[in-house]
Amino acid sequence: MDTGSMKWTRKPKEFVIEKDRIVIITEPHTDLWQRTYYHFRNDNAPVLQFETEDKFFTFIVKTDFTDSHHRFDQCGIVMYLDSENWLKGSVEYENDDFQHLGSVVTNHGYSDWATTAISPDMKIMWYRFSRREDDYCIECSQDGKNYTQMRVCHMWDGAGKISFGIYACSPEESSFKAVFSDMVVTECLWQAHDGQQPDSEA
Repeated sequence: MDTGSMKWTRKPKEFVIEKDRIVIITEPHTDLWQRTYYHFRNDNAPVLQFETEDKFFTFIVKTDFTDSHHRFDQCGIVMYLDSENWLKGSVEYENDDFQHLGSVVTNHGYSDWATTAISPDMKIMWYRFSRREDDYCIECSQDGKNYTQMRVCHMWDGAGKISFGIYACSPEESSFKAVFSDMVVTECLWQAHDGQQPDSEA
């Protein structure tokens, strides 16, 4: 992929962009979150993205977060439209006992968070982000071959031109090196639903 065509939303102080690898050094107190439960808004994480009007595609990226060590350190995939409409998928470090593999979907200024606990020894994760018009799917894999569904969602403002890519942040007093590689865009690997048919219109 042509990393030179990617655009920053909030460029970090330290980063490296190479043909086959991107490194982001996170800064303390950076995050993406809107309102729900915590009653605060944090919209200052660095985001690096491609733009597209393609309605059907899949984006794949490998993340290496071996250096993460503090609560909430995170890196992964993102589709950031604006401060109140975006989604992300990542692993967040929690403590020596577990991490959170999860996703956040933010529509019209309200975030949710869906997670599952994973081993703190897991330091590599692949993500597969797929679009079918204004519906989206996030999948993850430990080996880049066998993927598991994390999330299917609808983005209310996600029907037109979108931006998608990578992010990394450290919400608390921390900093770590996040490494992204093996990025590729393919035809949509999220197949059309072949189960129950839609309700017929009256």
